[in-house]
Amino acid sequence: MDTDNPQPPRKDPYAALRFPEFRAFLTMRFFLTFGYQIQAVVIGWYIYHLTKDPLSLGMIGLSEAIPAIGIALYGGYIADKSEKTKLLRLIISGMFTCSTVLFLITLPSVSARIGTGHIVGLIYVMIFCIGICRGFMGPATFSLMSQVVPRELYPNSSTWNSTGYQVASIAGPAAGGLIYAYGGVSTTFFIILVFLFSAFACLFLIRKRPPQFKAAENILDNLSVGIRFVFKNRMMLGAMSLDMFSVFFGGAVALIPVIASDVLHVGAEQFGLMRAAPAIGAVLTMLIMARHSPMNKPWRNLLIAVTGFGLSIICYGLSTNFYLTLVFLFFEGVFDSVSVVIRSTIMQLLTPDDMRGRVSAVNSMFIGSSNEIGAFESGLTARLMGIVPAVVFGGSMTLIVVTITYLKTKMLVPLGLKDIHKDS
Repeated sequence: MDTDNPQPPRKDPYAALRFPEFRAFLTMRFFLTFGYQIQAVVIGWYIYHLTKDPLSLGMIGLSEAIPAIGIALYGGYIADKSEKTKLLRLIISGMFTCSTVLFLITLPSVSARIGTGHIVGLIYVMIFCIGICRGFMGPATFSLMSQVVPRELYPNSSTWNSTGYQVASIAGPAAGGLIYAYGGVSTTFFIILVFLFSAFACLFLIRKRPPQFKAAENILDNLSVGIRFVFKNRMMLGAMSLDMFSVFFGGAVALIPVIASDVLHVGAEQFGLMRAAPAIGAVLTMLIMARHSPMNKPWRNLLIAVTGFGLSIICYGLSTNFYLTLVFLFFEGVFDSVSVVIRSTIMQLLTPDDMRGRVSAVNSMFIGSSNEIGAFESGLTARLMGIVPAVVFGGSMTLIVVTITYLKTKMLVPLGLKDIHKDS
């Protein structure tokens, strides 16, 4: 770890925050996530307003997931061989360009001329391009975070990184719903551009570092090294697989616009609160985890967390009361945050520095894009089965996945983090 800062106290819950570059990294990720979350809210609500088709919400996820998965391995390879801050500036510039197009086509004077069908089509194209950027974004940010704090602070930095993400996920949907309700879609996209530019500016507070890249003989070996590493590590592979299937079947959260409009019959402000509720639960839980780590028995705690996640999804689907729905969404965020911290800590600790981008790319293929594919699955099942049955089906499948995983991985349940490291 190349940092000039003195080592902070070992048990300091704010240890990672004492490094200025890590604070700059967190701020950058906050602005980026805040803008992205507002955009996700606005696009979902706006497209459903135009189409009144729940499958159109699933198509949003699929439009982003296809390029993100397709480019992921190459994105990890590029992240490992590139200087991280320069790469991130290029990625954010691409996202800024896409959001600018979204801003322009939703201006009343423009949208009136091009028509609803063309607007929806152009939105999907821009989402596709954002998905390409995401294929590079995950590996680049994962690699950069490991460079701005010492290795012994990876668990603490992972918690704060996840907390910052969830705080933005609280503010983003809530702000997106309110801004959209009172300012309109174009005003909301303009504010998104402001936050993307702010994220871009934060990268200049982090100094450049040369990549630690060990090239293989050919590009195929370079691309596949992350896959080989993950599949040799039982705990990392198990955590990614469990999260992938639970997130895929638990993607019913993507149906919040439909639940808000057609089941609970509430408006944009309440919709924003529903989108924020999981993140509120996640942030509060992560603040607790900063002092009380879930890594004493990570596999056991991961199984418990995903079980709670599935139960919360089922209750959310069955609820017909707005306030009860907020409670169930809150607990969905509570359980999901435990899973996120455990998985990200395992990845940070067990991944060699020279292949962080490629391992993160594999993680994106397993989990990151399963959010979008899960959204498509939820949209499709909602059209075929109805809204409530689709949500209950997703939560039930998550519980089945946890049960099967437990039966196949009983030997990992009693292991502590040190035992897992030895096992890897």
